[in-house]
Amino acid sequence: MRRRAIVSFAVLGAVVAAGAGCGGGDNKAASTRKQRSSRATSTIPADASLEQRIAIAERPRRGDFPPVRGRTLGDLAASVSASGQLGLASSTLLPRTERVAFGVLGPDKHFLYGPTALYVTSRSGAPAQGPFLAPADSTVARAPFLSKTSAADTADIKAIYETQIPFRRPGQYGVLAVTKVTSGRLVGATGTLDVGERPPRISTDTIASAGGDLKKIDTRVPPDDMHKVNFKDVIGRRPVALLFATPALCQSRTCGPVTDLTLQVKSQYGKRMTFIHEEIYVKNNPDKGLRPQLHAFHLETEPWLFTFDRHGRVAARLEGSFGISAIRRAVQAALKPGA
Repeated sequence: MRRRAIVSFAVLGAVVAAGAGCGGGDNKAASTRKQRSSRATSTIPADASLEQRIAIAERPRRGDFPPVRGRTLGDLAASVSASGQLGLASSTLLPRTERVAFGVLGPDKHFLYGPTALYVTSRSGAPAQGPFLAPADSTVARAPFLSKTSAADTADIKAIYETQIPFRRPGQYGVLAVTKVTSGRLVGATGTLDVGERPPRISTDTIASAGGDLKKIDTRVPPDDMHKVNFKDVIGRRPVALLFATPALCQSRTCGPVTDLTLQVKSQYGKRMTFIHEEIYVKNNPDKGLRPQLHAFHLETEPWLFTFDRHGRVAARLEGSFGISAIRRAVQAALKPGA
C-alpha cells in the first residue's frame, strides 16, 4: 500500500466576546440596514436559549472576526486570553480542500455556541489565512427521533462547527478558532502549546513562595532542587526546561521516573539552562483539582516536559512516558545554535 502525504494540526483556539468590537472586516460602504442586520445576526442575547445560540451560530459573518492584515496566528491569538479548549474532530487530513470539524469548550468545560471561524498557517511566524467561516451544524434530532439516552445527556455536544480549508501541501498546520459569545469580555480556548509558540507567563511555585517548606510544592522524596527560580522571571531570557509532574500522586505512574531522569539531565545541562519542576495538584491533593499553572497551559494529564529556547519559544514538548534520550533531545533542541 502506498503511503499518502498527510496534514496534521497544532491547535490554538480563541473565543471572542460579542462586545469586543472585532468586526474590522465590515464594508464601510454597506448600508445602515445591512450593518444592523449583520449586527443582529451575530450578537447573542445574554438570555438566549441553547436553541437560539445554536441558530445564531449557524450564520457567522466575515465581519464578525478580526481581519488578518499580515498578522501571524500567534498575533491573532494574543488578542484574546486563553482559558478554554478547542477539540478537532479530525487532526490528520490530506493536502487538498478538506472539511474541518470541531467543538469549542469554554473555561467552565461546557460547549460554547456562537458565530465561529478558523484561521490557519502552514509555518510558524508566517501570516495567517482566514477567517474561514465555520457554521454550527446541530447534532440534536427532532423530538420524534430523539432517544431518551441523548435527551438525558445535557452535557453532550449539541452542535459541531465545520468549514472547508485548502491545504496546499503536506505538513503540520497551526489552526486558531475564534468564537463570539455573549459575556462582553474576551475569553479563549487553546490546545496544548506546540513547537515555536510562546507560553503563558505563569508564576511557578518556588522555595520562597512555599516559605521554605518544599513538601508543599514537591511530592518527591527527597524533594528535587528544581524550585529555585520562578518561570516568569527567566522565560525569554535564557533556555528553560519546565516539567509538570507529581512523583507521589501520578495517575500514569510515570512522574517519578521522569522527574528522576530530568534531574539526571539537569546535572549535565544545568549551567546552560534553567530547570523547573511544577507539581500537579492544588496543595498536593487530587480532590482539590489541578494547580492554576496547568490550567494556563491547558494540561489535563501528566507528566509533561516543555523546553524553551532563549527567545521564549517552545523548542520541544514531551507527554506521558519518556526516557532519558527523549529528554536530552528536548533539551538540546532548546540549546542548539540559532534557537
